Amino acid sequence: MSGLRILVPVKRVIDYAVKPRVNKANTGVETAGVKHSLNPFDELSVEEAIRLRERGTKNQSPMKVENILALSAGGAKCADTLRTAMAMGADRAFHVDVGDSPDGGPEPLTIAKMLQGVVKSENINLVLLGKQAIDGDQGQTGQMLAGLLGWPQATQASKVDIKDADGTVEVTHEVDGGVETLRAKLPMVITTDLRLNEPRYATLPNIMKAKKKPLEKKTLADFGVEDKKRLKTLKVTEPPARQGGGKVEDVDGLIGKLKEMGAL
Repeated sequence: MSGLRILVPVKRVIDYAVKPRVNKANTGVETAGVKHSLNPFDELSVEEAIRLRERGTKNQSPMKVENILALSAGGAKCADTLRTAMAMGADRAFHVDVGDSPDGGPEPLTIAKMLQGVVKSENINLVLLGKQAIDGDQGQTGQMLAGLLGWPQATQASKVDIKDADGTVEVTHEVDGGVETLRAKLPMVITTDLRLNEPRYATLPNIMKAKKKPLEKKTLADFGVEDKKRLKTLKVTEPPARQGGGKVEDVDGLIGKLKEMGAL
């Protein structure tokens, strides 16, 4: 098998340090005037793609990386997210312009179908993507993409290792009570989890270089996909406020309080 041709889908989301607020219409969270950044799980995927290339360059891996393609679907500001990915080390990027949607943009199945088209048109043999986006938290796109392509998949990866030049990949992920190691052949889909790596910061020189890297504008129609809605959000509300606690003097007081509450 030749080298790795990696696709890394990324998403622009509300920054993880920002506490989201429900909008006045109760249809979603307020996004206007709120800091956005690269989805943390997707950042791990970009970093892992770069590390695979570095290991190949240093002959620490049996396969070299030919190309790393970052892709994002969204409004105009997605270009900033893609520039961040390229500043980290991605070679080029596709911006699929779907506009700024108040309902969170295309659904996971639509994105999976779009990625299927990209994989075929760009001859991709490895897709690395975050296990979920921290806005919708649906965690479905990677699995749907693997199903559409008929490829093996490994989810929530905490370690990725290329074993041989034939494209055998070993992926480790955490399970209840320990870890599980899976082995599959390329092409495949891998979703990433927090223990996989620690993403690098984009340095100023690399940020400047990223401005010269190719960023192509695309549409869903370029990949034969229609933004069809299958789900409808009925209402979004804040979680109920937690009630204050109380103190008791001793165990007997605790038991009495629990009885008053009907817990015993």
